[in-house]
Amino acid sequence: MENLVGKLEAVLYTLDKESFVTSRVTSVQLDFGGIPGDRHFGITTKSDSRLPMYERGTEIQNRRQISVVSLEECENIARELGVKEILPEWLGANLLISGIDDLTKLRMGSRIMFPSGAVIICEGENPPCIHPGKVIEEKTQQVKIAPKFVKAAHQKRGIVCSVERPGEIHENDRIEVIY
Repeated sequence: MENLVGKLEAVLYTLDKESFVTSRVTSVQLDFGGIPGDRHFGITTKSDSRLPMYERGTEIQNRRQISVVSLEECENIARELGVKEILPEWLGANLLISGIDDLTKLRMGSRIMFPSGAVIICEGENPPCIHPGKVIEEKTQQVKIAPKFVKAAHQKRGIVCSVERPGEIHENDRIEVIY
């Protein structure tokens, strides 16, 4: 096993079930279902188009409780799209971290540990879709960015995680990644 050290730059969530756009907070209490109140909270969830092996709406284990993006990959996407910045809020991210190169390529089963003892486990890459691209297009007022986002964010869109051990996490926490 190897370890990497990074920093939790931002903590975000949304209470709006109609929008995936998140808002910053200074800390949250992680539960076994994720972030209480967040639109992705739950130990189980209903299957959707990402899991075609199940009939849509089938109850399954929720492996998408927490969405994590990296500052470095957001900067790379912004450069590729020719925009000033890509904010994690626009991607619907729950956590923005820095200091972990190629976060999106982190292998499944890798763990992100926080000073409180809270641990989230990587469930895999969060593949890009056009919805964040539409938000980026709106926020930057750049025409036709939405379809370009999917290509620009390929293998840079971050990861999805589930909570392995509950605990409080805070903006500016030192994180340790075990992979």
